[in-house]
Amino acid sequence: MPEIASSLPPDHPARVFLRPLSDLPNPLPIPPLPRGKRGLFNISLRTPGSKSLTNRALLLAALASGESQIHAPLLEADDAIRMRAALEQLGVTLNLENDTLSVRGIAGTWPVPASGLTLNLNNAGTATRFLAAAALLAENPLTIDGNARMRERPIGELCQILTKLGAECAFLEKPECPPVRITPLKTRKSPGKVLDIPTTQSSQFISALLLIAPWLEGGLTIRLTGEITSPTYIEMSVGLLQRAGALVKTSEDLRVIRVGTPAGKTPGLDAFEYDVEPDASSATYFWAAATINPGSSAKLMGLSHRSLQGDASFPSLLARMGAIVEQNPATQNTPLSTREEPDQRDHFIMATGPGALEPIMADLSTMPDTAMTLAAVACFAPGMSLLRGLRTLRVKETDRIEALRNELTKLGVKVDCPVMGDHDVMAITPPKGDMSLASSRVEFDTYDDHRMAMSLALIGLRRPGVFIKNPSCVAKTYPTFWQDLAKLYAPRAE
Repeated sequence: MPEIASSLPPDHPARVFLRPLSDLPNPLPIPPLPRGKRGLFNISLRTPGSKSLTNRALLLAALASGESQIHAPLLEADDAIRMRAALEQLGVTLNLENDTLSVRGIAGTWPVPASGLTLNLNNAGTATRFLAAAALLAENPLTIDGNARMRERPIGELCQILTKLGAECAFLEKPECPPVRITPLKTRKSPGKVLDIPTTQSSQFISALLLIAPWLEGGLTIRLTGEITSPTYIEMSVGLLQRAGALVKTSEDLRVIRVGTPAGKTPGLDAFEYDVEPDASSATYFWAAATINPGSSAKLMGLSHRSLQGDASFPSLLARMGAIVEQNPATQNTPLSTREEPDQRDHFIMATGPGALEPIMADLSTMPDTAMTLAAVACFAPGMSLLRGLRTLRVKETDRIEALRNELTKLGVKVDCPVMGDHDVMAITPPKGDMSLASSRVEFDTYDDHRMAMSLALIGLRRPGVFIKNPSCVAKTYPTFWQDLAKLYAPRAE
């Protein structure tokens, strides 16, 4: 941070971004970048470790036998803190040295006392779903709880599946939602289970089951019989299980997934070592910032097409809108089965903003967390953009479809949903004229949703008068977001 501060003039309005989250103004003003010239910024940065990969690796390491090493995990974000605290409650020993987290696992059984145990996971959806499934491996009942919003986020589908596996689930307040008390399996001694699962509200339900499968005797086979929700996140779980030493077999279309342990081994996994990729979802904000500012560029380090994260493909959508996208390595279509742990130090994906943007028709079902980012970019693309595959957005940290409609309308952007009767499609049509010439004050509500805050902040880079309410909500996954955003205001480095 000192190098950022030294590059900004003492009176620069972006210096406020360098304050601790607790000291940020609320609402936070977003100073527009200067207009009238190309190439406003040329930045290179590495986002914090992926939340999705960190929490998957943490759960596998916590259940494994021995001490695993997880390098460059997400540490300071609220979701990651909640996951680590819950694992420590469950008897896991964690030790951080430099950027490596050592995890001494519990060899497949959580030592929960006879009186039971309650885990409060706030609004950490990934941790809530993963630990609900992992409750099957506890010695005694485990209660999964969260904050007011989490108590509105349905988990009934996952609990129905856990019941089929032999657990008991009791909703303690609102049906289908946390808090839920899960009584674990009486025995794991059974042939490998086969589960037929229709379309689910969240892919995390499927990932949660896959991640505990190595500790079920005989393993687990899942057949996905309906539309597959967010398949890239299921692929992420499959890829990480492979790297951790699990036996994984899948059909080409991902509809049949078999997870277990190699023949001759007792159920479970041994300790492993893993390097967490930078978070691709967090990277989307900087690729988008470059795309809406002609000639500017953002190079995100440690990411490439080889990533286990589906959101690393987001720049391909920006390219369709006119952005210039470069990456290293440049080879495309690397099969999942050949994705060995790469040396990522020189990997990057860079986006450079075009002179003008084109609207887009995009299916975001494989990368739903990027929908808010793309919606912000669409506000600067004359014409109508159509975003499809938004079904899961209604059960995120907030109802993101309604939130986008409410906030973008404040700009004069026309937001339609449903479109021709399809409630999973959103049409975005910006107003005529140049929004950078607007002068009215716009305060964006963020609904305590980190992705709403970061996406809407992009609009303030071009439109004057933008303020972000509750800016500290970015702590959920990206506590240093505002500090990294300040880099866009520094003098361009060639």
